[in-house]
Amino acid sequence: MRSRTVREGSVGLFILAGLGLFVGLIFWIRGISVGNRGYKVVIDFANVAGMEVGTVVRYRGVTVGKISKTRPGPNGVEVEVEISPADLLIPSDVTVEANQSGLLGSTAIDITPRRQLTAEVDAKPLDAQCNNALILCDDTRLSGRVGVSVDELIRSSMMFANAYSNPAFVADVQAVTRNSARAAAEIAALSREFKGVATVVKQQVSTLSTSTRNVDRTVTKLGLTADQVNGLLSTNRSNLVSTLDNINVITTQLRTTVTNLDPIVTQVQQGQLLRNLEILSANSAQASANLRDVSTALNSPSNLTVLQQTLDSARATFQNVQKITSDMDELTGDPAFRLNLRNLVNNLSGLVSSSQQLQQQAQLAQILTPIAQATADSSNSPPTNLTNSPSHSVEPSLPATQKAAITKELSRQEPLSKEALSN
Repeated sequence: MRSRTVREGSVGLFILAGLGLFVGLIFWIRGISVGNRGYKVVIDFANVAGMEVGTVVRYRGVTVGKISKTRPGPNGVEVEVEISPADLLIPSDVTVEANQSGLLGSTAIDITPRRQLTAEVDAKPLDAQCNNALILCDDTRLSGRVGVSVDELIRSSMMFANAYSNPAFVADVQAVTRNSARAAAEIAALSREFKGVATVVKQQVSTLSTSTRNVDRTVTKLGLTADQVNGLLSTNRSNLVSTLDNINVITTQLRTTVTNLDPIVTQVQQGQLLRNLEILSANSAQASANLRDVSTALNSPSNLTVLQQTLDSARATFQNVQKITSDMDELTGDPAFRLNLRNLVNNLSGLVSSSQQLQQQAQLAQILTPIAQATADSSNSPPTNLTNSPSHSVEPSLPATQKAAITKELSRQEPLSKEALSN
């Protein structure tokens, strides 16, 4: 009796244990956990893309829940997911994608936040005071999209295969290949031309560098020459100033002398004007006769022969002069020779001008000496009674050549300025 009771009790215990295991298996398959309640979030998708009840939900790559229900509708599919634990805080600004991975195309929902949760959150997702603007609360509705999908990959591959097998596409690819080959050939030709241009530019740059160096040397020489000229002027400045002052004094004295001689020259010109005209007429007649004689002499054959010989001699002389000129050009090609020659010419010019001034002053002194003597003689002679002939006056008589020389010399004597003398 006792053994039978034990056997019946054991069978009952086994039956209760089997029922417990069966209920636990059902709860495990359904995802029901006792004492670990989560919160629900509804996500709207346009296409489930292989999602079904029990599909994993991941947050930042970590599994946090699964799909509990799917409800298809006229405008999409509502997917209800259950997230646990209940105190998991997920920002409300998130991106929800249904991605497929692996060769078998297992689908998972990935929740990725767009920004960090910075504010302090006191209420949990299951609390009545939960803020939907900060975190995901119970029964929050989100919009999802299909991300990486094997179906989309296969569809895109089929479209690419169809497009690549299209004859028009193949013809376009071949045309692009030919154009690329021609473009490469043209680029190679352009590279060769550019290489030639670069060589020419390099030569031009070398020539320009040489010219620049020559210009620099020339500028340096000009600077040295300017420094030498400035030094020469600084050294001889006192002598130049004293010379200019002396010349100004001499010019002032000559101007005073000319002013005093103006009345005498006027009287001389008035007295000898008619005589000069008569002499001029006689000289003109004589010059005409001389020209007639010269023309007659030139028209003779002997004179023509002499002129021809003279021209030949002149031609030979010009040829010799040309040779001499070429020799002079070779000589003057040397910069040092030109500089020495220029200095020699400048010194000779200064010497000649000084000699001409001294000669002019000597001629003026020779001309003025008879005038001074004539004036002294007229002042020492007794006055003559001229009451009967009031229209005549007594003037010192001078030869016509001296009068003309005096007039010419006085007209040539002009006051000189410092600027003209310095030039």
